[in-house]
Amino acid sequence: MTDITAVDAAPAPITAEQFAAETSAILGSVGQVIDGKPDAVRSALVCLLAEGHLLIEDVPGVGKTMLARALAASVDATVRRIQFTPDLLPGDVTGVSVYNPVDREFEFKRGAVFAHIVIADEINRSSPKTQSALLEAMEERQVTVDGASHPLPEPFLVVATQNPLEMEGTYALPEAQRDRFMMRISMGYPDAAAEALMLRQRDVVNPLAAVTAVTDASAVTSLIAWARSVHVAPAIEEYTVALAQATRADPNLHLGASPRATLQLIRAAKVWAALDGRDFVIPDDVTALLIPVLAHRLLPARGAHRAGAQPVESALRQIVERVRVPVAARS
Repeated sequence: MTDITAVDAAPAPITAEQFAAETSAILGSVGQVIDGKPDAVRSALVCLLAEGHLLIEDVPGVGKTMLARALAASVDATVRRIQFTPDLLPGDVTGVSVYNPVDREFEFKRGAVFAHIVIADEINRSSPKTQSALLEAMEERQVTVDGASHPLPEPFLVVATQNPLEMEGTYALPEAQRDRFMMRISMGYPDAAAEALMLRQRDVVNPLAAVTAVTDASAVTSLIAWARSVHVAPAIEEYTVALAQATRADPNLHLGASPRATLQLIRAAKVWAALDGRDFVIPDDVTALLIPVLAHRLLPARGAHRAGAQPVESALRQIVERVRVPVAARS
């Protein structure tokens, strides 16, 4: 298991062929556990390689935690799972200072957030105070306790699951917390064939037991560096900014996309392009990620719910139709 106390070395350079082989291995490893959900598996990998965080929202029993655990099992890195409950305290997440009577000084005891991959299970079942304990960790990759800052390991990924707000015992994530998540996805129910296969295969066998690590934290760091090098033409940058600004001026939206959202949209698009075997971003990469990256950050205008069941998603689709797509996408 990778030691998170080790000094992070510069990532080793890799080739396009190595990137394709490593990412295919991860997708295949997670895919053998999550049947019939390739988009969800790909989104999880995008968040890992784009240095973002993933929020999985859906009803209980559709595989939210299974996806997080399968990704964690596929990477030889430190993994911690936090079960969020109403009595969970912020110190349980970040850590606390404990007095050592022998040395007569306080020692910092690391919390569960000190890991490469943190599974925040049912994050909206804890109080807003405990939820906010993740804010600094997710954005700045560090934890500050009693005035001292403690860096988190690299890579660092939070995969959080949550139940719909209308369910019992849930607390709404504040806007600042939602904005820390690069993407929000839903698993959805499996189709009939996938569900029947699940009944046959999982009655006596746990699919997670067969998952072995296909890469490690050091290799993931090299994959991240490769994705960073993907080219984004000025025209694509301007197109992405135009989409974000359109959300801020749309009458159907009360809260538009933040500059952080724009930055994370570009980062995710780079990984999306790299997974498709390209070293440059095209407009389709941006639009494919628009709803999973932006929708959870936006708020519909008052009365917008009467216009449809998904007013934010509908507004984003209309924005894509309005904003001019650049012709010369690469320069």
